[in-house]
Amino acid sequence: MDFFIFFTIFSSVFLLTKAHEPNNTSYGRVYPGIRYPFRIQDEQPHHSGHPGFELFFRQNKTYIHFPTYGDLIVKTISYDTRKLNLIDPKNCVPDVFLNLNLSLTPFSYYYVLKEYTYINCSSHLSTSFVQVPCLSGLNHHVYIVETSISPPISCNFVKTVAIPFSYSPYLSDNSFGLSFTWNLTGECDDAGIGCQSETLLHNKGLFGVANDKVIGLIAFIFLAVTLFYAKMALHKVFDLVKEKEKLGEIKVGKVLGEYEALNPATVSKSDIKVLIH
Repeated sequence: MDFFIFFTIFSSVFLLTKAHEPNNTSYGRVYPGIRYPFRIQDEQPHHSGHPGFELFFRQNKTYIHFPTYGDLIVKTISYDTRKLNLIDPKNCVPDVFLNLNLSLTPFSYYYVLKEYTYINCSSHLSTSFVQVPCLSGLNHHVYIVETSISPPISCNFVKTVAIPFSYSPYLSDNSFGLSFTWNLTGECDDAGIGCQSETLLHNKGLFGVANDKVIGLIAFIFLAVTLFYAKMALHKVFDLVKEKEKLGEIKVGKVLGEYEALNPATVSKSDIKVLIH
């Protein structure tokens, strides 16, 4: 009995642990750096991530897609600070700032924003203005200026946007300023474990995948314990019956011997049983 109880408890702890393991594997592949709210698109189940946090692989790089711009490379993800650092594969961060509409995504810029105006000029401006090379060409020259500056007559207004930084040739790389954060209500920190609202919303609620395993495990343990105690009860009943039958046989044999010694011709075994009972 002690062994059975130990085995049941050990199995319960093991299976419960397996049921609540973070779901970061799929088809035998392991993604140690990817966890909730992110997931690998088409390779991990929908409930393992939040909508808008789908990642995918291409040419040994991890990408995330933004509807108004396109695909950006994932550089790093910091879950503690909720910071997503990206790289523009086109090597033109000012173009990302110009066209990216984060209102259609669950993300926002990580840094404080300031409004700047993009202008497109037909000729070079004075050296006080810095041209954006990746947006400019032979016959057009793009600049990012303060909103308080009136564009010269040779320039056309393009767009005013709230962005983290203006263009600077000293800070022009393919990732400067491309840092984003997210804020989900009731968000889980580790693949949905210990989270209530997000788990209920994205992990199929109370009857999610992990909960199905737990419910099945509880049912299995209950059935095993019930069968065990039913078996023990039957053994006790059989033992009592055997003990009673054995005791009855002893009494019958003893009385029969005594009566046969006195009058063996007139006393039968069935008569003695009647007298005893």
